[in-house]
Amino acid sequence: MGGPRGAGWVAAGLLLGAGACYCIYRLTRGRRRGDRELGIRSSKSAGALEEGTSEGQLCGRSARPQTGGTWESQWSKTSQPEDLTDGSYDDVLNAEQLQKLLYLLESAEDPVIIERALITLGNNAAFSVNQAIIRELGGIPIVANKINHSNQSIKEKALNALNNLSVNVENQIKIKIYISQVCEDVFSGPLNSAVQLAGLRLLTNMTVTNDHQHMLHSYITDLFQVLLTGNGNTKVQVLKLLLNLSENPAMTEGLLRAQVDSSFLSLYDSHVAKEILLRVLTLFQNIKNCLKIEGHLAAQPTFTEGSLFFLLHGEECAQKIRALVDHHDAEVKEKVVTVIPKI
Repeated sequence: MGGPRGAGWVAAGLLLGAGACYCIYRLTRGRRRGDRELGIRSSKSAGALEEGTSEGQLCGRSARPQTGGTWESQWSKTSQPEDLTDGSYDDVLNAEQLQKLLYLLESAEDPVIIERALITLGNNAAFSVNQAIIRELGGIPIVANKINHSNQSIKEKALNALNNLSVNVENQIKIKIYISQVCEDVFSGPLNSAVQLAGLRLLTNMTVTNDHQHMLHSYITDLFQVLLTGNGNTKVQVLKLLLNLSENPAMTEGLLRAQVDSSFLSLYDSHVAKEILLRVLTLFQNIKNCLKIEGHLAAQPTFTEGSLFFLLHGEECAQKIRALVDHHDAEVKEKVVTVIPKI
């Protein structure tokens, strides 16, 4: 390399290397300073909609989800994570800082540095302006590569960052290629683990619209298995995902064909937590609505015994739902009144 052009490339390389070294310095300095908590401000997050909201801001544009689902942000559902900016940066990193952070994430080998870089990147991905910048910088594959990491905490943080990035519909086009891998991790990993919940949140965001729901067809039975065996938090998260699918008529047959244990009907018992009970009632209601849309499934395909179809159309399910008319919670009673005519 000779002449002015060669010198320019050397200078550019030195500048990028210096920036990465500074990032490493900031990250390792954060370790020595004792893990200060500087979580992202939830009021600035573009990564989630409030429960029940049907519209969301996608990269600055209003978009109504076709399925009526709700966007999920991991920061709003868990304790505030540590932010490595340590007060030295503005709340929103600029493009140059994000590029350095992505370079660091791609090149670092220290698990602690990787995890902290993912947390900072995930925090910044909650801002709509950065969701587009990170995509344009080629950041989505860099983040997604970390879901293969053997360190479960790194895997979780990578899923959390992808979750915030997935609120942008253009980002979803790039993230969708990882859906199958995320599903495999969710259904083969430890039950109720942080990785499983992070994966479920990402899948929930990826199914707010109808565009990518078909990619979960082969995992519907697995979803019901996790629903029945998981704890309360896991049940709620699976139900959010199933509700997204249940509002799409194109997914109705797949849902009804799923092999589901009869213990599913116990979710309609009066003692079940309200947040679960309301969602299983809505699941019943959504599926019934889809069956009536333009004569959908008018040919009545054959459903095998043990399928969700048999459970929802059986007398035991009808009796359990009717019994909820006397439920002590007014919201549950109101929901039951709207569901009974569909039995």
